[in-house]
Amino acid sequence: MKSTGVKKHIKLIKRDKYLLLMFLPFVVYFIIFNYIPMTGLIIAFKDFKPGFGIYHGDWVGFRWFIQFFESIFAYRIIRNTVLLNVYGLLLGFPAPILFALVIVEVKNMFFRRVVQTASYLPHFISTVVIVGLITNLFSVRNGTINNFIANMGGARIDFLHDPNYFRALFVGSGIWQGFGFGSILYISAITSINPELYEAAKMDGINKFREVIYITLPSISHTIIILFILSLGGIMSIGFEKAFLLGNAATWETADVISTYVYRAGISGGAYSFATAIGFFNSLINFTLVYTANRIIRKTTQTSLW
Repeated sequence: MKSTGVKKHIKLIKRDKYLLLMFLPFVVYFIIFNYIPMTGLIIAFKDFKPGFGIYHGDWVGFRWFIQFFESIFAYRIIRNTVLLNVYGLLLGFPAPILFALVIVEVKNMFFRRVVQTASYLPHFISTVVIVGLITNLFSVRNGTINNFIANMGGARIDFLHDPNYFRALFVGSGIWQGFGFGSILYISAITSINPELYEAAKMDGINKFREVIYITLPSISHTIIILFILSLGGIMSIGFEKAFLLGNAATWETADVISTYVYRAGISGGAYSFATAIGFFNSLINFTLVYTANRIIRKTTQTSLW
């Protein structure tokens, strides 16, 4: 039986050898840059000193984890990280779905392509440029938004240095940058739905709204569920570049997240073990969320990642 299974696998490898060769660079990339660096997690439990290697230094157990949770900044950075991600998930996750539902109904193909292309472009703009655009729009002195407010007789608002506006700017710009590119999978899923379902629905007199509720959304529910589970995996992660560039000392109350704190305390401060412990805690929470969500959704909908 074992030899039969081995022969079957060898036959499949020979059949798909070119596809496997195309996939090989991605495997090598993840092994080198994602899995091998995991050995460095050991320094989260040691008193690591640069220059002596990750396997040297005294074991300190959970000292760095305790130090983090006893820090006055722990609650603030965890709260900010979670809130930014939750707001982004609640407002940003439905955005590409709604856009996909609307764009597939456009019959003029030229207009449809133009709109889709325009919606994809922000995804390819670098974070530095995005923050520069936000600065130019919302600057208190010469920002476009503040100039408009001033011309209308209102008082200028310092959006960039007021902590109350940081989350709106961060989440809003993230939705604008990602909804178009994120809609690609949903558009593909919608266009693959059997047209006969819609034809039968029209014969029964169902309007467009009911088509979406009873045909389109159930047909792409598997795609929605899988992407939702994957989104939960980043609930404790915020990209460092945008939070660091958009935030400042005046907005740390709402802008300081785990990644920026790790940079200040770990990289800039030289506390590499402390920074590694925080990063390990962050990854552990993300893994737990994905695993738990996958189990719950698998039991309720029979759809899951594994």
